[in-house]
Amino acid sequence: MGEGKPILILHGGHSNCHEEFGYSELIKAGYSLITPSRPGYGRTSPEWGSSLEEASKAYETLLDHLGLKNINVIAISAGGSSGIHLAAKYPERVKSLVLQSAVTKEWLTPRNKEYKAAHILFRPKTEKYVWKMIGFMSNLFPEFIFKQMLSSFSHLKGKEIWSHISKSDIELFKKMNNRQRSGSGFLIDIKQTNEINKEHLKAIRCPVLILHSKNDGAVSVEHAYHATKHISQANLEVLDSWGHLIWIGKGSEEMNKKLIDFLTDQTGNCNESSVLRNMK
Repeated sequence: MGEGKPILILHGGHSNCHEEFGYSELIKAGYSLITPSRPGYGRTSPEWGSSLEEASKAYETLLDHLGLKNINVIAISAGGSSGIHLAAKYPERVKSLVLQSAVTKEWLTPRNKEYKAAHILFRPKTEKYVWKMIGFMSNLFPEFIFKQMLSSFSHLKGKEIWSHISKSDIELFKKMNNRQRSGSGFLIDIKQTNEINKEHLKAIRCPVLILHSKNDGAVSVEHAYHATKHISQANLEVLDSWGHLIWIGKGSEEMNKKLIDFLTDQTGNCNESSVLRNMK
């Protein structure tokens, strides 16, 4: 999508190549976005998810196919481990790395109730029906479903969250619920996120921007601090936003500005829209 200098986007959990969060802002800033469905999502074979090494080989093959020697990478949420592994093992292919609400260390394990719930709700035989029901209910009762799912995304209490959220944000949340699918990808994610260790983080040599909400209820902000501690060129921005979905709600504009400023520094990309934004 878009025209300009390319960015490889490694989407988050329950997503695919049709992701939308943050895309319009990056396209307006003059970037083109390449989003492959990660292993097990969309029509990408789960075989590529047998390990992070296999997944990284797939991304390298994609870059070769597109004639891209190296590229800026944005890794989101459960896609964080994929971005970290790619930057650590194929440093010549990654110009810079952005981690948004990203998993950077051991995440869900059999000790967590979320782990157990995921293996029931989001296994390949059931996930389609789960997401159809969530999407259907979101269309009928968008605010009610948002309230029911708040604790999955934020540590804030309901009243505090509503001060950050507008009706247009609820609409974006509803659209997200209608495009979400897990395939076999989310269970692959749970396995792969626990393959990342400190040595992977220490091996990253490119500039890294870490954007994470201090109120994230899905992926603790401790993941951001952990990555910052072990990545030599990491720049951490802890956001005072409502939770995991940093692309919606109060503070999203500030987050997008930090992201685009970082990418501009790495690429030298500057179009008319970014000039006007900086003047403001």
